[in-house]
Amino acid sequence: MPTHDIIVIGGSAGGVETIIELARHFPRDLPAAVFVVLHVPSDSFSILPELLTRAGPLPAFHPKDHEQIMNGRIYVAPPDNHLLVKRGYLRLTRGPKENRTRPSIDPLFRSAARAYGNRVVGVILSGSLDDGSAGLIAIKKQGGIAVVQDPGEALYSEMPRSAIESLDVDHILTVSEMSSVLVRLTREPVEERGGPESEDLETESDIAELDFEALNKYERPGIPSRFTCPDCHGVLWEIDDERLLRFRCRVGHAYSSENLLGGQADAVEDALWAALRTLEENVALLQRMSDRMQRRSQATMSDRFARRAMRADQRAEVLRQLLSTRGDIGPLETKQFS
Repeated sequence: MPTHDIIVIGGSAGGVETIIELARHFPRDLPAAVFVVLHVPSDSFSILPELLTRAGPLPAFHPKDHEQIMNGRIYVAPPDNHLLVKRGYLRLTRGPKENRTRPSIDPLFRSAARAYGNRVVGVILSGSLDDGSAGLIAIKKQGGIAVVQDPGEALYSEMPRSAIESLDVDHILTVSEMSSVLVRLTREPVEERGGPESEDLETESDIAELDFEALNKYERPGIPSRFTCPDCHGVLWEIDDERLLRFRCRVGHAYSSENLLGGQADAVEDALWAALRTLEENVALLQRMSDRMQRRSQATMSDRFARRAMRADQRAEVLRQLLSTRGDIGPLETKQFS
């Protein structure tokens, strides 16, 4: 009889130390495969597999696409790739970003829930914002187990708190408690079963895998909203997922409400910088025209251009002040990566 032999772990800021501590206490004969997504910039070089391999007895590595799943190994999502669990093997894809990240935790959790149902244990560790909550809901709906790091212990408590607020988690644990609980779960037999069939789960999993049929499907989970995608500016569908509000656009970009706020704030900041650049170029051009008229002894025209340059510079100064205190105009400070 199978056990809880699929462990999926998600973390962000402050998650490296926690994952290393977990790896240190896994036994050499762990009867489960472990999958890890840690938020990293897409252009970075990740040494997490080396750190995990040195920390404990289990080998950790960045897998290859379509690699066979084996117990006693830790599979770490490489930068700029979603890590997805299929039945018996895994996928690496450059599907649409979710919660402004790739790799993202939700696609891993969602794909594992679809492939292995109640055999899955989902773990949320330290991190900013709320990636992973939607994926943990999918695991619970399919009969799996939800484990969350104690927010009081996490270096960044937002991700654990979001999970606790979004669903009824099974275990809220410190890192020292978590290892023994996970090992115990991997040795408990379970009568394998999936949760209720969910077309939305299938669609969202297929989108992360860049499935052509799913990407071109007219219907989307949820209902059309009045909001647009910060990445591609398409319409966002609003998904009411129990206690979690989230959004997905037609091409697949997905956001929790917190991450959508962050994406909108980034778009506002980008627009402000673009406007400031245009105004500064306008000031420079007007000043040059004023100087040119002055050299031609056309004082009236020179003064006119000089006044226009002054007004443009005053507008630019408003934007400079706004950008220097950008925390006052929205959640721009939520821009992440560990």
